[in-house]
Amino acid sequence: MSAPVVKVQGVSKIYYRDETPVPVLEAIDLEVAEGDFVALMGPSGSGKSTLLNLIAGIDRASSGRVEVAGSELSALSETALAAFRSRHIGFIFQLYNLIPVLTAYENVELPLLLTPLSRSDREKHVMMALDVVGLADRKDHTPRQLSGGQEQRVAIARAIVTDPTLLLADEPTGDLDKKSEEEVLTLLQRLNKEFKKAIVMVTHDPKAAACAARTVMLEKGALVSKP
Repeated sequence: MSAPVVKVQGVSKIYYRDETPVPVLEAIDLEVAEGDFVALMGPSGSGKSTLLNLIAGIDRASSGRVEVAGSELSALSETALAAFRSRHIGFIFQLYNLIPVLTAYENVELPLLLTPLSRSDREKHVMMALDVVGLADRKDHTPRQLSGGQEQRVAIARAIVTDPTLLLADEPTGDLDKKSEEEVLTLLQRLNKEFKKAIVMVTHDPKAAACAARTVMLEKGALVSKP
């Protein structure tokens, strides 16, 4: 049996407001296997996005252990963490985070500029990613020439272009209309089932959560159910 892609053990996170401690997560244990699709749900302020950021290596736990793709994140320097993220993590944001002056192609290519790939190899990767999300014919369009759903699909192409071990999605349908939401959720399911990508998705939407293989609930910084 293969090791989990994500292994969170006894993780707590405390922020400080002036000198006052503000606990956000408390003693979290969570495992995500290869090919798993986990929806992370809970009310606002429950710590969902904080947990996602800890798994991504964007933030560090106050205590406990976060292991992703066999690496313990607390043991990595900032430089090593950046290299780790570029290799293993694809992050999908609610508001797309595309650069307005760049085309769809150029936005998707951005993560590859940090790799030793040649220009022709980068082109193959970019066009493959755009083809997967159904937007190869929009490669020369800038974000303002695309619908919200198309922008999010470009953002997903950018997240998968490096063939990451893990996809992390923070409210990926939160800013979309119903049709675009369905397209994005169908795409995430395809990435999970056809391409065997492990996915952790933060969502408030029960419909979005229903697309995942299982749902984990957070409330006041603690796991309250783990079906």
